[in-house]
Amino acid sequence: MIPQSFIQGLLNRVDIVDVIERHVPLRKAGTNYITCCPFHSEKTPSFTVSPTKQFYHCFGCGAHGSAVGFMMEYVGMDFVEAVNALASRVGMQVPVQKKDVRPGMSDFKGGRQDKENSSQDLFEVMNIVTRFYREQLKGSKRAIAYLKERGLTGETAARFAIGYAPTGWKNLAEIFPDYQSQKLLEVGVVSEGEKGKHYDRFRDRIIFPILNQKGRIVGFGGRVLEQNEPKYLNSPETQLFEKGSELYNLFAARRAIRDAEKVIVVEGYMDVVVLSQYGIAYVVATLGTATTAHHVRKLLRQTDNVVFCFDGDDAGRKAAWRALENSLAQFVDGKNISFLFLPEGEDPDSYVRKFGKGAFEKLINQALPLSIFLFQWLSEGINLQTSEGRAKLVQDAKPLLAQVVAPILALMLLKRLAELSGISQDELEELLQIKRISSSLPRGRISRPNPISPCRWLTQVLLHDPGYVSRLDRKLLSEHGENTEEMAALVALIEFIDTHPHVEENTAIPSAITYFYNSPHRALLEKAESATLSWDNAIDLEAEFNGALTRLQEIQRKQRMTELQNKSLSALTSDEKQELQRLAVLLG
Repeated sequence: MIPQSFIQGLLNRVDIVDVIERHVPLRKAGTNYITCCPFHSEKTPSFTVSPTKQFYHCFGCGAHGSAVGFMMEYVGMDFVEAVNALASRVGMQVPVQKKDVRPGMSDFKGGRQDKENSSQDLFEVMNIVTRFYREQLKGSKRAIAYLKERGLTGETAARFAIGYAPTGWKNLAEIFPDYQSQKLLEVGVVSEGEKGKHYDRFRDRIIFPILNQKGRIVGFGGRVLEQNEPKYLNSPETQLFEKGSELYNLFAARRAIRDAEKVIVVEGYMDVVVLSQYGIAYVVATLGTATTAHHVRKLLRQTDNVVFCFDGDDAGRKAAWRALENSLAQFVDGKNISFLFLPEGEDPDSYVRKFGKGAFEKLINQALPLSIFLFQWLSEGINLQTSEGRAKLVQDAKPLLAQVVAPILALMLLKRLAELSGISQDELEELLQIKRISSSLPRGRISRPNPISPCRWLTQVLLHDPGYVSRLDRKLLSEHGENTEEMAALVALIEFIDTHPHVEENTAIPSAITYFYNSPHRALLEKAESATLSWDNAIDLEAEFNGALTRLQEIQRKQRMTELQNKSLSALTSDEKQELQRLAVLLG
């Protein structure tokens, strides 16, 4: 494991502005630098780089991290590769590591560090299997003929690392002498049958390697050459692979998505490969599952425009509807989600081969916006000329509108529902229990942010100046009754500073977020750190720190007072009665 002291020293030597500017042009804005976010499409810059705090943050998609994080997320390196690349720039020698261990694992209980070490071995198994399948493709005339028949060139097959799993039950035994190895089962390339016998999962199939967002192979998709079933066979859920969160080709398509300012979501591997061959590279596919909320969130981080492309038959429309349902709660005002239905009998693969790139992109521009498709679907089979039909429309729309958190979209959908149902907007708000909001929007729904908690404020102070850790009232924290995520994150941050004394000497700790890269506290700490971007020398840290401690103490007193008041008077001891009186005086 790379010592945290080395990472801290590296991040103190590296200039994050220089690191990012080698890949993305930056413009000075006050004490910080800004640009359009390299992780999603946008026209107004919301990506901020702080040279004093040495981290970046996008206020649009939430991307956040240090120089190491940028090399991992943008360049596609793993942690050790990123550290080595940055160290070589500033002439630092990385200490010898026993294993490729990412930061933030050493503080996890239950063998998480061993699990991470094991993951590196599993990734290597996937690499070996991929190379084997690619070699098998070169020697299979039948598989090559199939790909040529589908219109693929050798260059395209090589670019997507397409391979072939030959017939037979134990082909992988050629490259894995220990064919009974548990690792082969763990990554899903081998299955276990009766009496514990092992056999290859993929047989006589075209193989499509599936990469995660860091460019590592996590699974495979296999397509039959004949008309056998199942047509597509995917890797099972494994430690590396979760079908509901991964998207085929997302890693390779990131730059094309940014350039095109849109992403097309299709259903099949071959659709992706053929579209890419025809110059439509901003395309991804789900992995044999319905579109999930996780998919939608991931896509909206990449671009403002998501186009779901489905066949025009009943199955395609049902798949589109499931995608819409899972998009509602993820939708953000300013984004666009639309739906493209191809002519009957066509899929993206066949359509682009018949009519070409221009015709396909023309169809994309005709895709139905989410709002239109939603009411089209809800209105099917309903007679809106009758009161009963309009009542059914409102009833069916109610649970869907309840999911929408984007205030402007919620308002527009409500207005459209009022037009279709003939019920006034005021009456609909009451029927659907939609609260008015006191803002520039006359109606709609919006969740008000909760006031910042003292735990969150203390976290921000420590991220800004870790020296305050020595002045914390540890007893107050340990006795604080709230078992919240914010308290857990604060405690984890304090433990990090305590166990890395060199951190206290710095006025900011850019390595903290790197350390918590795989921690459940990562998102909360990133938000807390981004909130300090506007802090400067004018902020009275002393007052803010003391105020947070005072507020924490006040909350603890109220909790204790409630605890005592819940007891009957006769059950209170004399000491508890005196304590209750003191608390009543203190809390006024």
